Amino acid sequence: MLTITHTHEAGTMIEGTARGDGSAEVLKAAGWRWGRSIGAWFVPNSRDRLPQLAKINRTAEALRAAGFEVALEISQEIRTTAEVEADKIARQADRVAALEAKADRKAAAAGTAWDRERAALDRLPDNGQPILIGHHSERGHRAAIERAHAATGRAVVATRDAEEAERRADAATHTTAARYNPATVGNRIAKLEADLRAIDRKPTAPRWYSATATEPEQYRAPRPDEAERIRTAYAARRAELADQLAYWQQIRADQIEAGQASDYSPQTVRPGDIVRTEFSGWRRVVRASAKSVTVETDYSWTDRIPWHKIKGHRAATAALPTT
Repeated sequence: MLTITHTHEAGTMIEGTARGDGSAEVLKAAGWRWGRSIGAWFVPNSRDRLPQLAKINRTAEALRAAGFEVALEISQEIRTTAEVEADKIARQADRVAALEAKADRKAAAAGTAWDRERAALDRLPDNGQPILIGHHSERGHRAAIERAHAATGRAVVATRDAEEAERRADAATHTTAARYNPATVGNRIAKLEADLRAIDRKPTAPRWYSATATEPEQYRAPRPDEAERIRTAYAARRAELADQLAYWQQIRADQIEAGQASDYSPQTVRPGDIVRTEFSGWRRVVRASAKSVTVETDYSWTDRIPWHKIKGHRAATAALPTT
């Protein structure tokens, strides 16, 4: 008996598989991966997300077709975004600690390798004495050179490994900060708002309907009962997105209060004013709408910039800075 499970915290996993039982081929074909650290098969990117029911059902059908008995234990409950983020930060801190420990081990190994390389060089004859062909020392001399050469190679490789481990550890220390960068938070809020609008449009958006006994295939808006089924089908996803949006909006509010993020809007920026954009420097404002500001460029067109990417503001009477 194989059991496919899903929880918001652990993601989608399967229990009961064994090496050589034939399940691996089916799971690989279905897009699953083997997690060496957890000793189980899992669906990538399923942690902290609602279950991918279509993939889960396809996997179950494929396993049953291969002769396995399969049970499903699927939970639709979700954790709050605050819980998810706290868990991510803790996991990242553990990862940083593990990578730093690995970097220390690699650095120590590199130091040991160079010590051995120095010792191997010290065993070579003094003053760069050449190999005495035919002399009884020839064989030992050649072996000493080979050992020194091999020791140098191992030291070089160990140093490269240590540098790569240090690079990865350093990069990991910035992951959480990058995730909470004000510009990144602003981008995330904009995407979540767009995703919510897309879900809210689904119950009324026209779509193709297959032919039935009483109706031909047609493109039309959902009827009230169909719209309600669509709304119900997306209710869990909508609740998840709404909770995420509320969390990140609070993060942005905190950043604005702390002076880490800007809070520009049509109430503070008018056409003719000057704003500093994220990448293009200072630009004259053409229009200011609820979601973005339109600015002049050096060409015949204008650029539309989201408000969270505006880094500075000056009144229309100010001169346009050159830098």
